[in-house]
Amino acid sequence: MRSATVTRKTRETDISVVVNLDGAGTTTIATGVGFFDHMLDQLGRHGLIDLEIRCVGDLHIDDHHTVEDVGIALGQAFRKALGDMRGITRYADVSLPMDETLTKVCVDVSGRPFLVFRTKFDVEKIGTFDTQLVREFFQAFAMNAGITLHVETAYGANAHHIAESCFKGLARALRAAVAIDGRQQDRIPSTKGTLSG
Repeated sequence: MRSATVTRKTRETDISVVVNLDGAGTTTIATGVGFFDHMLDQLGRHGLIDLEIRCVGDLHIDDHHTVEDVGIALGQAFRKALGDMRGITRYADVSLPMDETLTKVCVDVSGRPFLVFRTKFDVEKIGTFDTQLVREFFQAFAMNAGITLHVETAYGANAHHIAESCFKGLARALRAAVAIDGRQQDRIPSTKGTLSG
């Protein structure tokens, strides 16, 4: 089983993350940020990644530190669970429709972190959740997971649908990219012989 546990404690957040990349999409998530919990649940369920995420953060200030730091810890756990990445498919992309919204997510599990995020929100909040934090999560996750990640929303009107299409798109792309390719299950999918960066 490709799994990992990461704990991260700062003066702003106290986080525990458990990841199983070969799971069934079972999630137990408690960050104190309801909408964010919903998005992380989508990531686990649609990626077939078992997730246990607990965060106690300085929500009396705002949600920023919680969302960003969970992205950091989750990215670290994801990278740790992948090990040397032997046999993975590596590349994947998905176009994810959600009602009136269409988002494309492309991923290269490369060891080389990079984010291109071309998704815009016409509102500042989804309920009490700051829409700017969607990008902050993706940035923190990509940098710490060591993946190249492109997210582009072609169109959409409802901010909830736009955010959810991004998370579901990431889930489905990761699911495909980390799947073991039976034709090269004993090889690292790189001419360099390594995906460590």
